[in-house]
Amino acid sequence: MPDGRTAGSARAFELLEPLVRAATVRVHAPPDGYETPGTGPTWGSGFFIAPGWVLTCAHVVGEGGAAVRLAGREVGITFFSGGTGGTGGTGGSAGFAGFGGDGATGTVTGRVECVLPERLDERRPGRRALWDLPDLALVRVLAPVTHACVWLTDRARPRLDDAAYFGCTEELGFREITGRTTRLRGIAAGGAAIRLGDDDEIEAGMSGGPVVDLARGEVVGVVKARRSGAGGGLAVSVAQLRTLPMAPTGQTGLYRRVMQAHDLYHYDRHLSDLDSRRTWTDVHDELPDGDGGPYGGRGRLTPGERTTLCGLLAELPPPGSSEAVRELAEQARGEEPDTTLPAPLSWRDGLGLLHDPPGAGGEAAAMLRYATAVSVADHREPPSPGADEELWDWVRATAERLWRPLRRELGERHERGLAERERRRRAAAGREAYGPARHRAGLPPGPSVLLEAWAHGWEDVYDWRVSVLAGPARPDRVTPVAAGVRATLAALPDALRAPLAEGFRRCDTHEAAALLEVAVAPELFGLRVDEWTVSGGTPVGVQRPVVFRSGGGAVPSGRWARVQAGPLLGQRADCLRGRPRSPSPGWLAGLLDNTVPVLCRAPDTEPTLGALHSVREAGYGVVVCRRPPADPGASCAPFHRGLREELAEAGRGAVLPQRLQALRQRAYGADPDAYWAAGLALVWDDPARALPEEEPLRGDL
Repeated sequence: MPDGRTAGSARAFELLEPLVRAATVRVHAPPDGYETPGTGPTWGSGFFIAPGWVLTCAHVVGEGGAAVRLAGREVGITFFSGGTGGTGGTGGSAGFAGFGGDGATGTVTGRVECVLPERLDERRPGRRALWDLPDLALVRVLAPVTHACVWLTDRARPRLDDAAYFGCTEELGFREITGRTTRLRGIAAGGAAIRLGDDDEIEAGMSGGPVVDLARGEVVGVVKARRSGAGGGLAVSVAQLRTLPMAPTGQTGLYRRVMQAHDLYHYDRHLSDLDSRRTWTDVHDELPDGDGGPYGGRGRLTPGERTTLCGLLAELPPPGSSEAVRELAEQARGEEPDTTLPAPLSWRDGLGLLHDPPGAGGEAAAMLRYATAVSVADHREPPSPGADEELWDWVRATAERLWRPLRRELGERHERGLAERERRRRAAAGREAYGPARHRAGLPPGPSVLLEAWAHGWEDVYDWRVSVLAGPARPDRVTPVAAGVRATLAALPDALRAPLAEGFRRCDTHEAAALLEVAVAPELFGLRVDEWTVSGGTPVGVQRPVVFRSGGGAVPSGRWARVQAGPLLGQRADCLRGRPRSPSPGWLAGLLDNTVPVLCRAPDTEPTLGALHSVREAGYGVVVCRRPPADPGASCAPFHRGLREELAEAGRGAVLPQRLQALRQRAYGADPDAYWAAGLALVWDDPARALPEEEPLRGDL
């Protein structure tokens, strides 16, 4: 092996190892409550490919029970939560266990969402037999844990070069995640499998671990098997994830959802300045270049540009078909891509078709042409406001460092694309371009349940009152249900269980559950009312719409009506790119009437408390805020992105209470795509729903 290549591979392994280890997990039996979590036998390994999603082998999750159905099975996931590359935090973990002495570990439960091939449950092989390819399992973690994720390749076929594989081993007497170097020796089964060299031994517990291309710093495979009586083995290409079952018409498939979350995770890490830990993008910038054309040269995008491009593409709705992706890639590449490769299902997959294009210009030019075409494409559903323009602005700015003729070419392509899109839309006028409209009615005009709470300023106790508001038709009618004094914060849920149940019984109809209005001072907007249980064990916020009332400044009827009619414009009010700020009255007064201020920080602390007072005094009756996340260092970008999409899809403020209830239902159902909405609260000061003016009597002095 040439010295130069060996030195380059050794350096790449040194850079990549902490990142890969931080994302690799041990798979075992699920915690059962009778033993220390994570202490049972090791079934194999896996790795996080997106927040909440672990990729492993199907035969790994099939361990320990031949008669147990794979899809829907629960497994234990033990992960390393310290050191370089991780993001810390083990929110919702089932417990902790020693794991190599290299840092704390968390153990959580995961559910097998899907296995490949789908027929595995009917055609499961015997013990020690080789499982059918692609032998993959996608596991959804049943708790919103914070963890590192690997960078997946966008190539449908790996390059045969130096690699490393990782997994859980016990060769020195304790469990740890380790990696060994090897070389990719070829492909098999039509590209579904990758042959690993015999440079080192693959241990049994490493099945399901990641295989990393050291030259490009990307995960290309999943360890599947080792050769009997010899070194080396087989891995499954991660491109086989594209064979996941397709979703019904009009829905976003599982593959696209997971890959979108993958790209947005790395995009957010790249943009965040909340910590100084290395990201995959940082390491890509330091990898020894082995392709001749350096990153950042005229022929290739820089790692930061690639990460940004993937993130911006992930902001858009998924493509309508794989053929649409392939067609745009062919136009950008200048030749037909290899049709034997797995079909590209996402905009990101299209980038994988643009490596090593023919002719002058190289990958950078091809990818910018492709991104330009995507920015003016007709999407299957309306993109988030400004998402396609943001992509084009990035293309234009990135092209500034490239050739002037390319900049002119991209501008002409963009203008032609806009004109063609407008022509198609005019031709389609009169019919619904994006499918049936999904308008939902606003809140019913009937009665609602009102919960009021007042804090004693000198001690941590609260007075409370539950009432029934008759609704906009009779705004002055308030019917008391129950009241109490001097309850501690911890005792409030139990104290209010029976009064709230009675209030709901009075207001609920067979058509809909009544609205719960929580009228408290802004300092109490962190009250977890939506998580309280009143009946059936299901949280209140999952059963019905829940809104907060502050009773502050008057809400102009014109502004309220404008927000109710939409379209909605979300505006960050207490942060700027993750940094805290306090909005000025002049800035707030200058916002459009259909603006919904968004507060992403703790509602009971400065500057958000001041921001909350400011937006109320400025006359904004609809405000979105949230409780502080479990990890205070976590980026707020997923929250703002998810909320921006939610506001755009809602279209009008009248449906926001029900839409936020639907978000809580998804989060309660452990939907990883809704974890960003944890602690979400809606301030809803409807002028038509007047609050009682008197306060209850205080407790004894």
